[in-house]
Amino acid sequence: MKTFNKEVEDCIQKSRYNEAAELVAQKLGLEWTINFLKNDKHFEDDKDVRDIYKIGLKRGSRNFHFNFGQNIIDSQYYQDSIIGRTYTLIGGCRTGNYKIDDIDKFKSSFPDGGSQKLKLVKGKKPSLYAILCCLTKYDPGTFEDFCSEFGYDEDSRKAYNTYTAVKEEYMNMCSLFNDEELELLNLIN
Repeated sequence: MKTFNKEVEDCIQKSRYNEAAELVAQKLGLEWTINFLKNDKHFEDDKDVRDIYKIGLKRGSRNFHFNFGQNIIDSQYYQDSIIGRTYTLIGGCRTGNYKIDDIDKFKSSFPDGGSQKLKLVKGKKPSLYAILCCLTKYDPGTFEDFCSEFGYDEDSRKAYNTYTAVKEEYMNMCSLFNDEELELLNLIN
């Protein structure tokens, strides 16, 4: 096991993150699927849209499916004819201090209903590394422990909903992996 851990750590040190994730997945017999769902707001506080994927993790007969919000930079976007300007699908800025307030109006200002100035660029699928890193591999404990550790207000309904979602995710991970295997997954964090 030490040799395997060293191999994974070497990949991480050399910034070969996805290779490290695939090594761990192979060792655990983990299969995965990544399917694009839509481009929309994923998190409650999102100001812009991002690509949302349905992720499936499977080990033997056990599986866990969940939605994954890709980072905004790797989500599909509009490329402006002005070099360096890119916009989210709702007109938000991706790389500077500019935006299009009404992107639908901007696009429909051309006779063909499209924009000769904007080109739609397809997003990148999330990497296995990004997916596995974001998953809860430790028991979040009680609601009070969770709030204390992450700085949430114990009187907040939003904090409680977040805690409930994290706890559910942890239980799903426990249905796929034992404690030792969850520790192995932590090698890639």
